[in-house]
Amino acid sequence: MDTFWVGVALVIFLAILVKFGVPKMIVKGLDARGEKVAHELAEARRLRVEAEKLLGEYDAKRKAAEAEAAEIISSATEEAKRLAAEAEAKLADFVARRTKTAEEKIAQAESQAEAEVRAAAAEAASKAAETILRGQMAGKAGEAAFAAGLTEVKAKLN
Repeated sequence: MDTFWVGVALVIFLAILVKFGVPKMIVKGLDARGEKVAHELAEARRLRVEAEKLLGEYDAKRKAAEAEAAEIISSATEEAKRLAAEAEAKLADFVARRTKTAEEKIAQAESQAEAEVRAAAAEAASKAAETILRGQMAGKAGEAAFAAGLTEVKAKLN
């Protein structure tokens, strides 16, 4: 019989709970909790979408920065090659000019030495001729012939 009274007490207890609206409060609390969870899930989805969008943006920015860095490196490499080629061309031009200048100086020195040798030979020849002619020709006629011959020899040798 104890179980009977326990059953009656349980029914009375449940009736009191229904009378005071406890099941409605429990349902309302569960609904509120369900709504809160739904809002949190919606917020989580929104944040996830936003995070994916930001990740995509930063990935695009990273790729653009890598491309720009590669372009800068390529440009710097080309500039370095151009500068090296330019420096090499300037060096070759400088060497060519110096070589040409040296060759011109050598040619000038050769010409000058040749002219000095000719002048010395002409001077020696004219002195020898003078000595020989003075010995053979004496007087005014000899001196006039010597002067004419000397001018002619000097003109031909120079």
